[in-house]
Amino acid sequence: MNRDKSGERYIYMKVVIMAGGKGTRIAQVNATVPKPMIPIEGKPILEYQIETLKKQGYTDIILIVGHMGNVIQKYFGDGSAFGVQISYIVEEQPLGTAGALYFLKDEIQNDFLLLNGDIIFDVDIQKFLEYHCNQRTAATILTHPNSHPYDSGIIIADDKNRVTNWLHKEDERLWYKNRVNAGLHMFSPRIFESFHEAKKCDLDRDVLKPLIKEGELSVYDSPEYIKDMGTPDRYYAVIEDIKSGKVSAKNLKNKQKAIFLDRDGTINKYVGFLTDINEFELLDGVTEAIKMINESGYLAIVVTNQPVIARGEVSVEELQEIHNKMETLLGQAGAYIDDIFYCPHHPHKGYEGERPEYKIECECRKPKPGMLFAAAEKYNIDLSESWMIGDGENDIEAGKNAGCKVCAVGDVEINNVPRYNSLLECIKAVFEQR
Repeated sequence: MNRDKSGERYIYMKVVIMAGGKGTRIAQVNATVPKPMIPIEGKPILEYQIETLKKQGYTDIILIVGHMGNVIQKYFGDGSAFGVQISYIVEEQPLGTAGALYFLKDEIQNDFLLLNGDIIFDVDIQKFLEYHCNQRTAATILTHPNSHPYDSGIIIADDKNRVTNWLHKEDERLWYKNRVNAGLHMFSPRIFESFHEAKKCDLDRDVLKPLIKEGELSVYDSPEYIKDMGTPDRYYAVIEDIKSGKVSAKNLKNKQKAIFLDRDGTINKYVGFLTDINEFELLDGVTEAIKMINESGYLAIVVTNQPVIARGEVSVEELQEIHNKMETLLGQAGAYIDDIFYCPHHPHKGYEGERPEYKIECECRKPKPGMLFAAAEKYNIDLSESWMIGDGENDIEAGKNAGCKVCAVGDVEINNVPRYNSLLECIKAVFEQR
């Protein structure tokens, strides 16, 4: 972290924007300007990016331009008209998505942010930077769940958020966590050690993936708004999100709203203690319900008691695989979960194969509200504007104890609590009340 003489942190950091792409998939929207200059509500994509950076104090910007780069240079100049300072790296020949970084080796001596020039985003950059500095890796990539994971690279990381694998669109997949590279990267100057000449290279395959074996690539998961303009459909979706205020509202500096969901009996069919991944099956209407949550601006967060860990019936790794199956099935239908919190504890002893370290009285096991409090702290959630939805009394009590609004699904009648036959019915009713 950059610090002044008193030891206080300060936010100075250069930002590098890759603005040289042709954007062949989105050319039908506007082929007369380079991709980062395609207008949204009369303003180029790149201008939105610069405004977002300036708002958070990041004003030292380097634009890497190539295809029709003169259009970008003419529009932004030195940046003074936009309240920032802009310099340029001009690719005389296409150098791929990373080759031009070679020209920055002697210019950048501190950690810096690199982002793709075709994304609309609004994230808490300082929080991202602090996380990267704490990880002490050569690179940290911002990842998020999205509605089209099969059209994106899937990032796999360990429990310390070090990347262990990177699946591209063409790679075979089974069950996976919906964790997608969002196109924002924090780099240490150590990243330049791999650049020995100016040659064409790919950022993901040639620069980032080799860091995996060295343990030098981290992920920073965030539910904040990031969407690329890779296709016309996404372009038009972004326009609507800007108009609605959804883009800026998702920045974690702002208070968030969440819909907390129990798992068994709410999202998937109840089979008792779920220990076999083959028994996991989504309930009817769940994907539609969660898509509605995603589109609403609420966070979709699962909070689930999993005493099977303490009882020794499922390992942490097996539970993760079950959750990966859930995320995969949802992702195939264009829905996603923003995060999953689970309680592995169970206070009662005497089970064969039980794990003593989890046989404790905890603050996270529902009906206690610990998981909801943890989510609120992590994502700056206003619990009074959020909902807890589940199929049992423990779910409802946890929601009440956290100060959330509550409703129930399934057959269980709970005094004075609205009950619906399915999650889809429940979500429709919740949104009708807004």
